[in-house]
Amino acid sequence: MSWKLTLPCTKAEAEALTGELPQLAALDPPPVLMTSEQDGAEQWRLDAYFETEPDGAAVMLLRSFVPSATRAPASVEPVEEQDWLTLSQQGLEPIQAGRFFVHTPAHRDSIPPNASPLEIDAGRAFGTGQHETTTGCLLALTRLKESGACFGNLADIGTGTGLLAFAALRLWPAARAIASDIDPVAIEVAAENAAINRVPLGRARGRLELVVAPGLDHLRLKARAPYDLLIANILAAPLIELAPALARAVEPGGRLILAGLLRDQAEAVLAAYRRHGLALAFTVERGDWPTLTLRKRRTFGWR
Repeated sequence: MSWKLTLPCTKAEAEALTGELPQLAALDPPPVLMTSEQDGAEQWRLDAYFETEPDGAAVMLLRSFVPSATRAPASVEPVEEQDWLTLSQQGLEPIQAGRFFVHTPAHRDSIPPNASPLEIDAGRAFGTGQHETTTGCLLALTRLKESGACFGNLADIGTGTGLLAFAALRLWPAARAIASDIDPVAIEVAAENAAINRVPLGRARGRLELVVAPGLDHLRLKARAPYDLLIANILAAPLIELAPALARAVEPGGRLILAGLLRDQAEAVLAAYRRHGLALAFTVERGDWPTLTLRKRRTFGWR
């Protein structure tokens, strides 16, 4: 039997819950979070699915994510014996973004012709394609491909499920690729998803190397730099903090895709990267979540 914890929340709180939540690592196993819109644009609901009955500490942690529900009663109820992961996928319709069709196992039979399918289970890591930031990155990758861009050394920082790294390798299959995440569970999930999507792992061209690392703080990430394509779908604050390191890791003329920021945060993020020789090439607008594609000026080098 699994358990469901329900709390009301605002739209802004629901959107924030789609990002990386390292606090959930304190719960073993971590719950699966789902948010849904209720009656009215600002009335949303958080449902957290647990494998065992959540204790007081778990309830307090979930409340910390939705401050608007401080005084609201938390509903905790058992869920009849079912696959809790399948429950979390209910309502997750496939996403078509550019060349890609991102789907859960329930939609394996609905892949449209000429689409590049990527199967991602909703579960322990961020990046199922449902959020505007992930979709925006897929569209940005497609736009780069259709513009004739060719990349041979790729990195995906904060990879989550591995989806964006898989997509980049689909577009540039001869490239060397590495993906990292601060969360070891996310890297485990990315490895599982790589097997499902037949993405070979390893260090050679056409293969994906996976490492656990905060930002670029890993010997392998530093050894493989500079990159001609670097993707970072995280949050605005860490994007600004990482600007010097990410900018150094992009080779002159290379591209940097940034996502996880809100529209009103875009200028601050851009300013941080302009100081390090990157200029905006184009923006993909998805709701309140822009995806920025930057290009490094050739006057700025790696070392």
